Formats: sequence, structure tokens, C-alpha cells
Amino acid sequence: MAPPPTQQTMKERILETADKLFYLQGIRAIGVDTIAAEVGISKRTLYNHFPSKDALIAAYLERRFVQPGPSDKPPAEQILATFDALERRFAAKDFRGCPFVNAVAELGPADRAVKKIAVAFKESRRVWFRDRLKELGVADAEALATQLVLLVDGSIAQDLVRDDPAMARAAKEAAKVLLRNAGVDVADAAAKPALKGRKPTQS
Repeated sequence: MAPPPTQQTMKERILETADKLFYLQGIRAIGVDTIAAEVGISKRTLYNHFPSKDALIAAYLERRFVQPGPSDKPPAEQILATFDALERRFAAKDFRGCPFVNAVAELGPADRAVKKIAVAFKESRRVWFRDRLKELGVADAEALATQLVLLVDGSIAQDLVRDDPAMARAAKEAAKVLLRNAGVDVADAAAKPALKGRKPTQS
């Protein structure tokens, strides 16, 4: 038998509630009073776990900082699956864009703590693409990884404006073009090593 689910700690309850409210309604729009009321605790209890709203915002973003899990699939298939996952996420009713971009847009670049977390997340995703491209033998993996993250972020922005999950599919097709230009065989997403010395088209 599976073990019974563990009861959430108060800190986890606060963070889960803050995560939902911050993401769906906005960081500036939600105060600690609202979060405390939603959890059913006093503001003092909330501050016992998070000494300030800034600390709660940082914890919310760190909670969203999830790395892709390990995979046995071919590198190009992993890269293209990113856009399939985006399309599924876009179709969800609670999709409100990238939480890191949203936080920087709301709080401004002067909020150094938030900017630092957002930059770290975006760079981690770029590095993930770069490492998969290196596995494929792409000559200029750094440049192509940057282009791929631009496709990801561009598709997110387009979906928010158009409310059209197909934007992820369009970005996937663009990613295939970039991969082919770099010498990667993307037929059926089963990639073969790139031709050495080929560089991706610069955008």
C-alpha cells in the first residue's frame, strides 16, 4: 500500500497559496493580508514563516524554478518536445505567461533580487538547450541555444496576445528550420549528429 499523503506544513500552505494568487492575479495586486486570509491565518503567523512580502515573492519564484528532468530520448527530440509541452501549457485555462517575465515586468528591473532569479532561470533554460545541441555536435551551440529560447519566449508572448496554443506549433516549426540549418536531421524527431563545422543561421 502507498503511504498516506503527508500533511502540508504551514509554510508550504502559505507558499502554495501565494503561488496561485501571485501567478493568476499579479504580485502587486496581492498583498500579504489577502494571502493570510486565503490560508486562514493571521498576518503575524505569515510573517513568522516569511519575514516580508519580498521574501515571499522570492520563495514563489524559486518554487517555479523547475529544471527539465533527465531523459533517454534523443537530444533533438527533447528539444522539440519543449514546444509540445508549451502547446499543452498554453491550452490550460490558468496559463498567464512566464512567471519570471511577469515578475520583472511588474516589479521593474530595479528589484535586483527578482531580476537575479529571473535571469538565472532564463539562463538555465538556455544552457539546457546548449547542452542538448552539444550532444548533437552542433558547432555553435551557444548561438543556436539563444535563438531557441527566443522562440520559446516569443511563442509565450504570442499566445498571451492571441490566446492561440498553435503559436507553440509555429515556434516548433521554426526550431526545426534552425536545427536543419545547423546540420541536424530532425526527421521524425530522431536526430543524427550534426555535420562538424556547420553553424546555425544567425537571426
